[in-house]
Amino acid sequence: MSKLNNYTIYGLHTLQAVMQRTPERVLSVSIVQGKHDERVGQLLQEIERHGIALQRVTDKQLSKQLGEVNHQGVMAQVRPPHIGNEQDLLRDLAHLSVPSLWLVLDGVTDPHNLGACLRSADAAGAHGVVVPRDRACGLTATVSKVASGAAEVLPFYQVTNLARCLRELQDAQVFCVGLAGEATTSLYDCDLQGPLALVLGAEGSGLRRLTRETCDLLASLPMQGSVESLNVSVTAGVALFEAVRQRHSG
Repeated sequence: MSKLNNYTIYGLHTLQAVMQRTPERVLSVSIVQGKHDERVGQLLQEIERHGIALQRVTDKQLSKQLGEVNHQGVMAQVRPPHIGNEQDLLRDLAHLSVPSLWLVLDGVTDPHNLGACLRSADAAGAHGVVVPRDRACGLTATVSKVASGAAEVLPFYQVTNLARCLRELQDAQVFCVGLAGEATTSLYDCDLQGPLALVLGAEGSGLRRLTRETCDLLASLPMQGSVESLNVSVTAGVALFEAVRQRHSG
């Protein structure tokens, strides 16, 4: 398991997700003075119930600490969520009783893209997101805010060797499909109903050579317009929900 230092999260939905699932992670909460509505009232009740330190601050103080972000008047210091490794991934896979669905991101460095990918993966019911440990974005406050709570509940794995991890998934009968714009096979023509890992590359550069060569199959999304490619988080959402569609119709 990777270890992170305590870090800051912000935004009502993100903090509510932590409070509902793992309130023991919350060390302290700061809320802007005068902020009162039903959601804040419920949050304050939970903070008091769990004996969490509460501080009332001004909007200016919060903005000074967080910068120009949409903090919604709420900030918290939290212990980091569990981050798994290769062994955790294979153990969790072995315990599943349904065909697994994984999102593998090869070197996504933009926290907004990672957060959006986590949000889509959670919405699609994926069993986890896998990223390389080096030269890729990890969990940060920005990722957590964009993920809108998904980063706090969705299993997240950082692996030292992504190609080796894919081979281990393949040994466990997980079909690894890489998304590549130049691939001649449409994702819509692929059977995505069994144990599956959808593998997407970094912004701009796409899949690395070794990752590409390790995948069982390369597929693309059929593009009808003038743009050559989609943002990685958009591609992830389309691919994940195509797998969901096939599983529900099958």
